[in-house]
Amino acid sequence: MPRLVPVFDLDGTLLDSDEALVAAFVALGVDRDQISFGHVIGTECTRLGLDVHDYVRAYDTAAVQPFAGVTELLAGLERWGVCSNKHPDSGHAELRRLGWTPEVALFTDAFGGGPKQLEPVLAAMGLDGAEVLFVGDTSHDRRCARRAGARFALAAWNPRAEPEPGDVVLAHPAELAQALELG
Repeated sequence: MPRLVPVFDLDGTLLDSDEALVAAFVALGVDRDQISFGHVIGTECTRLGLDVHDYVRAYDTAAVQPFAGVTELLAGLERWGVCSNKHPDSGHAELRRLGWTPEVALFTDAFGGGPKQLEPVLAAMGLDGAEVLFVGDTSHDRRCARRAGARFALAAWNPRAEPEPGDVVLAHPAELAQALELG
């Protein structure tokens, strides 16, 4: 069988961004205990009574770092994509700063401001769900993969990630190579 092509969520999967995400909300006056993760940024800003543009200005893209092993992982991939709920300004800035060049990177604007959808990424890459392993850290990522007919791998290198039965669980980015052979 052919090797699967990886598509990644960004925050919490490739990037250890929790503190930067929280810091922007706190800078805008939100109590830390009101903040949750894995949401479309516009939806979360609305829930917290903030303007998304204020949030994007407060978010420090330079503060975000990749999880250990991610840079080496990406350097060894021939093809890969990004599918994220992140605001495109922040997402593209982080990709540029890190020198990462996915074949396709789609953010919340590509999904009409709603939750991420894997299908537009697959279409842009000329793939169908059976050819893809979607790597993420949340239950939304898992559902996103299932809707598109893609396999799902949990980025368990993020301590917040919670496995469910049936997940391919990756404890470290170096384990992805073996998971891609599942195709």
